[in-house]
Amino acid sequence: MAVVELHIVSDATGETATRVVQATEVQFPGQEFTVVRHPRIETADDLWLAVERMKGRPSVVIYTLVEPELRAAMHALCERERVTYCDLLQRPLEAVAAVSGQAAEMRAGALPPLDERYFQRIAAIEFAVKSDDGVARRLAEADIVLCGVSRTSKTPLSIYLGYLGWKTANVPLVVGIEPPEELFAVDPARLVGLTIDARRLAEIRTERVLQMGGDRRYASLEEIYKDLEHAHAVHRRLGCPIIDVTEQSIEEIALRIMRTVEQRTRA
Repeated sequence: MAVVELHIVSDATGETATRVVQATEVQFPGQEFTVVRHPRIETADDLWLAVERMKGRPSVVIYTLVEPELRAAMHALCERERVTYCDLLQRPLEAVAAVSGQAAEMRAGALPPLDERYFQRIAAIEFAVKSDDGVARRLAEADIVLCGVSRTSKTPLSIYLGYLGWKTANVPLVVGIEPPEELFAVDPARLVGLTIDARRLAEIRTERVLQMGGDRRYASLEEIYKDLEHAHAVHRRLGCPIIDVTEQSIEEIALRIMRTVEQRTRA
């Protein structure tokens, strides 16, 4: 089966198109892809160079170009060279203009404004970094508090939730170490326990030991079962919902966490 090239062409960083490409790839699990990015496109010559790279090959170009002239040039080049293409911005721009009655400004490389939401996100990310592994004892200030055994993605989840604007702290649950008193004072609606399949956790921890060194018992199933049983006992004491993170992406887990906290807070 031929490798399909997915080319991302953008007048900015190409992050929007990259997310679409990632969502597209997972729908074709048996297909091998190569992703090629062409960011900061400014002229028709830049477009020509990009199309030259992909013509005559099994490729698809997905582009986000704001300027009408560049979009038209890209369309013409793709048609001429018979390159399959997808314009991500044209329909949304036209649809919003039709409903709002306002024309889009068509500013290439325009970035989201540095408004209150932006600074809220930055503050939430800083909070997550300073509150990792329960270090700062700021659980009362958190929007969300995660608790679970080692290697259940507590840190990356905290950072990602921070990126989404949620101040998130996390607390490790370790056999033989009593969780901090502050954890039991947190509003249960803001608490979420994390768990994972024991065998999957053994794989993750084994990889960690191979990379970083350390006691091999850390990755043994016997120790892992003890850790998980201890964590479940703490979760029951806290009365918090438990989310299984086995074989789920950070984005999927974060969405479940946010929905859980929002539903419990409203209730």
